[in-house]
Amino acid sequence: MAERPMSNSLLAIVVASCLVAVITFGSRAGFGLYLEPITSSRGFGREVFALAIGIQNIVWGIGQPIAGALADRFGTTRVLVGGALVYALGMVATALAATPMALHLSAGVLVGIGGSGASFGIVMAATSRLVPADRRSWAMGLVTASSSLGQFLYAFLNHALITAFGWQAALAILGAILLAVLPLALAFRGETGTIAGSAHLTLAAALREAVAHRSYLLLVAGFFTCGYHVAFIQTHLPPYIADAGLAPWVAAAAIALVGLFNMIGSYAAGVMAGRRSKKLLLAAIYFARSAVILAYVVLPPTATSTLLFAAAMGLLWLSTVPPTSGLVALMFGPRWMGTLFGIVFLSHQLGALLGVWLGGFWFDRTGSYDAVWATMILMGIVAGLLHLPIVEQPVARLRAAPA
Repeated sequence: MAERPMSNSLLAIVVASCLVAVITFGSRAGFGLYLEPITSSRGFGREVFALAIGIQNIVWGIGQPIAGALADRFGTTRVLVGGALVYALGMVATALAATPMALHLSAGVLVGIGGSGASFGIVMAATSRLVPADRRSWAMGLVTASSSLGQFLYAFLNHALITAFGWQAALAILGAILLAVLPLALAFRGETGTIAGSAHLTLAAALREAVAHRSYLLLVAGFFTCGYHVAFIQTHLPPYIADAGLAPWVAAAAIALVGLFNMIGSYAAGVMAGRRSKKLLLAAIYFARSAVILAYVVLPPTATSTLLFAAAMGLLWLSTVPPTSGLVALMFGPRWMGTLFGIVFLSHQLGALLGVWLGGFWFDRTGSYDAVWATMILMGIVAGLLHLPIVEQPVARLRAAPA
């Protein structure tokens, strides 16, 4: 089937979505680089910091379907503006947090709320409604790849800011940069669209339809593992590298490589998801993650093995997002995409909460991450198996709708 060209206005929305993804995802992707300076200067244990990031992930996860429903109902612009303001406030408050409770409220609650409103999930839902169906997976892959670009750029930016100005000023500067989302949000003003088979579908009806759909529930369950993997590695890989006696630049380079190769993996996954089986692509990604993690932990950690691990995991990092979001849009249509993908993302964040907290909990008690690495390998295998029974077709409502 020939791909239809997009108008300049739709291209502008895709570009704005990509820039929002760069800024908002990049801002939180480098939090692992703040673990050591914050815990050292404040006298916290790693579990305190890990719990703050765990709270951030679960608040973001709970807030994502709520923010998605608000964006589906009232428009993307308002949600992005509100989210960016809270996000920026949370970054500044984290710089000032002097107690564990203050850290949990700032880095956890405020950044989590802000992240749910100003996130690539919100702009992906808007993009899915506006971009032609035959370009949808490509556009989602491009937005996801842009979030990876943010992770790549912000890894170096965080390292440079911390080195030059200290961790507190670095967080304040990141908060100021987040305000760039405000003008970008204006690109989504007047977002409209009528979706075949969905014109009269209420949110309650969409939720009932989704929770009764076996393939959707399998997708929700599988995405739990993605969050578990990503949050643990993002937060605990830098201190794991430091504990191994490697140079500080290795941690920053590893996070940057994850972001760099994630751009390739996410974009490639978006292209492949538009042409091949989405469920088989997801299964392959999770199986490959388990193999890569196993290879890394059975070998002594070195700079070379760590950078190779980061590059391989980068290819598999957010490559799950285009086929996952594509399956949600395929099954139910894009009318309530923000809400339904938000629920899938909530599962991701529940996994993230468990992964990041368990890493800190287990290390503080045993001085090792070995048991958590083992659970990551097992969960990747389980997630791969969960995706195999998924049925890749629209619900009956959409199949009966006119083209």
